Parts: sequence; C-alpha cells; structure tokens
Amino acid sequence: MTSTKLIAGVDAQTRCWWCGDDPLYVHYHDTEWGLPVDDDIRLFEKICLEGFQAGLAWITVLRKREDFRKAFADFDFHKVARFTSARVERLVENAKIIRHRGKIESTINNAKQAIKLINEFGSLGKFFWQFAPESQAEFDGCRSITPESTALSKELKRRGWSFVGPTTCYAFMQAMGMVNDHLPDCFAFATVAAKQARFARQRPS
Repeated sequence: MTSTKLIAGVDAQTRCWWCGDDPLYVHYHDTEWGLPVDDDIRLFEKICLEGFQAGLAWITVLRKREDFRKAFADFDFHKVARFTSARVERLVENAKIIRHRGKIESTINNAKQAIKLINEFGSLGKFFWQFAPESQAEFDGCRSITPESTALSKELKRRGWSFVGPTTCYAFMQAMGMVNDHLPDCFAFATVAAKQARFARQRPS
C-alpha cells in the first residue's frame, strides 16, 4: 500500500484518502461506511442512492441525501412504489435532488421489486446478505467489482431491478458493510472489522 492512499486528518487520525477533509464526507467515512446494515428501509435507501451516484461523485449525493429522503418518503418502499407519473414530474423539477428521469423512475420501479423480494425472502436483508463473500482479499483502493457484486447485479436485473450494475452493486456492498474496504491502516478498519464479525455472529441465517 502506498502512503498516498491514506490521509492524516486535523484530529491526527489516519483515514482512507477518498473522504478528503470535507466534514460531511469525513463523518460518513468515520461513522457509517462499511458498518453492517440489516434494516430494510436503509438498505433500500443505500442501493437507490448508489444508483443515483452512477457517473457522479459520491459527495454530490451525500450533500443531497436529506433532500432525497424528503423527496422519496424517507425511502419507505411501500410509499415510493405508489408514486404516480405526476409525482415523477414534480421530482424531475426538484432542484434539490439529482433530476435524472431514468434514475427517478428506476427508484419507483425498484421499490415495487423490493416489496416482491420481501414477500419471497422475508426481508431485503435476507436477500442481500446471501451475496456476502466467504472471505475478502485486502483492499488496495482499486477494486470496483467482484464476482459477488456481479452475481448480485445479475440476480437483481433478472428480478426487474434497474440501475444496479456490478459496479453500483459493489459500491452498495461497501456502503452496507458486506465488505470492509477501509484500508488496513485506516483507523476505522479495526472498528468496522469488529462490528462486522459481531454482526455475522448475531445475525440469524
């Protein structure tokens, strides 16, 4: 690993380079990214926002996240699934979010598909976590796709989801804590690893 992939913050903590010094980004890196998530609403939010992020910087989405939550009923998929075409038009005009018609319509479609998954598997968590890798190679800051993310993407697309390519699925897996891609010398790596191990022990199969 090269030192350029780590940065030292004003608090003297060593972090992954990608969060820079933006306070919002640093907070996301320190307190959320990589921590395991099993809540269906938050899982749906994360995969939708990763879809909105495609082609953009994550910080762009992060700065708009609260507005996304307001626009999409806090990502309650039961409510989003009922959004009408008139609601889509209002969202396209909402300058506080990313006004991409395809991604907006995809979020509504994916909400409908999420309900189907829950009806079949019991929860989104039970569906998504079955794609967790059995082991993980040390992250070097470059990996953006894995066999597991490809498999997840393929299965979601088969089930009617959209904007869920392998790269988007891997970013989702990173964000939801399915993998620990903090660099090993990042201060958060050990904390995330411990919480992931505890989550794996406590989570019912």
